[in-house]
Amino acid sequence: MSITRMSEQWAVARIKQKGDSKCITWKSLWDLILAHPNTNKRVDIFALSI
Repeated sequence: MSITRMSEQWAVARIKQKGDSKCITWKSLWDLILAHPNTNKRVDIFALSI
């Protein structure tokens, strides 16, 4: 959340249960990457999502 500067509510709303772990879906991250105004942050989010 500190890298993306998104709120805790944003993250909590997008966390999904997958097996035994919890994650944010690729679709949500991809939408965030495409919509983020800062190009450097886009790269950071993309690298973090991998």
